[in-house]
Amino acid sequence: MSIVNHGVGAEGLLAAQSVLGSSADEFGNDGRIEQLWAMKAMDHAEVYFNLLCSVEPSRLKLTGSQESDDAIYREFRDTFPNLSLVKLTEADLKSEDAKAVWRLFADNHHHIEDFSLGALLRLDASEDYSESNTIISIKIQFLAIEIARNREGLNDGIRGKFKPVERKARAKTSELPGTTRGGAVMSEIEHELQQIIGGQHHLMS
Repeated sequence: MSIVNHGVGAEGLLAAQSVLGSSADEFGNDGRIEQLWAMKAMDHAEVYFNLLCSVEPSRLKLTGSQESDDAIYREFRDTFPNLSLVKLTEADLKSEDAKAVWRLFADNHHHIEDFSLGALLRLDASEDYSESNTIISIKIQFLAIEIARNREGLNDGIRGKFKPVERKARAKTSELPGTTRGGAVMSEIEHELQQIIGGQHHLMS
């Protein structure tokens, strides 16, 4: 599999990897870090949606391990037995009551690599990423919801409705913020990613 580096050379990628492995306290308000996280979140969303367009969703192992996916799914449905994943709302993730439950859920998954990093999540399982259909989440929320959607057949219609899109390198990282393939505006996403980077996101408090 080729890696699209958006014009960043090998040294730049290694430097970014090093920086992103640092403590959030070291990031401050560096706009370059926001751009790196926005780029990473966008890339993750594009790759994931292309997978949904290409393969049977139930075959995907989002953590890389069937055992880990199984454990997340069981705990998710134990914690949120009545949460409908067909069409989520912002309140499902960000109301005061929801935030309290999601915090506890996230705290049980520190062992998942990058469990609290930013990710883009589709609200309507039948649609692509777009400005109106995209919300910021943390990785463990994304994993729990998308593992459940894949197992419960809610992503099955994607392959018949959408086709994989060839991923093209962006000319310059300085052109960010941009949009996802579905048109989600990155300025709002970057704002929440900055909160995550600074350790101020509501699910990390």
